[in-house]
Amino acid sequence: MPGPKTLIALGALLLLFVVPGCWAVSSYNGLQREQVRVDESWAQVQNVYQRRSDLVPNLVATVKGYAAHEQSTLDAVVSARSKATAIQLTPEAMKDPEALKRFQAAQGELGGALSRLMAISENYPNLKANENFLALQSQLEGSENRITVERQRFNAAVGTFNAHLRVFPANVIAGFAGLTPRAFFQADPGSEKVPQVKF
Repeated sequence: MPGPKTLIALGALLLLFVVPGCWAVSSYNGLQREQVRVDESWAQVQNVYQRRSDLVPNLVATVKGYAAHEQSTLDAVVSARSKATAIQLTPEAMKDPEALKRFQAAQGELGGALSRLMAISENYPNLKANENFLALQSQLEGSENRITVERQRFNAAVGTFNAHLRVFPANVIAGFAGLTPRAFFQADPGSEKVPQVKF
């Protein structure tokens, strides 16, 4: 039977290795869960952008029937949609802030083209009264609201993840695991300027 000194030595060794080991496993698992939350949030951002993109062909077709001579605006919307859907970011590519900027710029271009398309409807009373157009306009507005919400949720998930990557001692585990910070969605260029309203 081991003596008290042996038991104390075994207990000390157990504390020396088991406690840090449990902490390391817990920290690693926590970081992995947060990375999954970031990836889930990103998937939802892409989902709502895709929803908006899916509305574009029907919207263009509806407007074309009433405003055929607005072809340059319609072409701009179709082109912007093509560029926006061509850029797909995987969770791994999300580590590159420049890739996120390119994605965001393409989506911003589509948003701007859609805004111009909605503005031309003011010139066509029959188009503004068309049930299909009104339904598509409502769905598009809903999509824009969802995009805003999902981008906020994504940024919150990225903020939590990035913060845990920076704090000690979790940053040590993150370094061993190869985890790096993710990029945030940024405000669109020029959005900091107050719009000028003139009557």
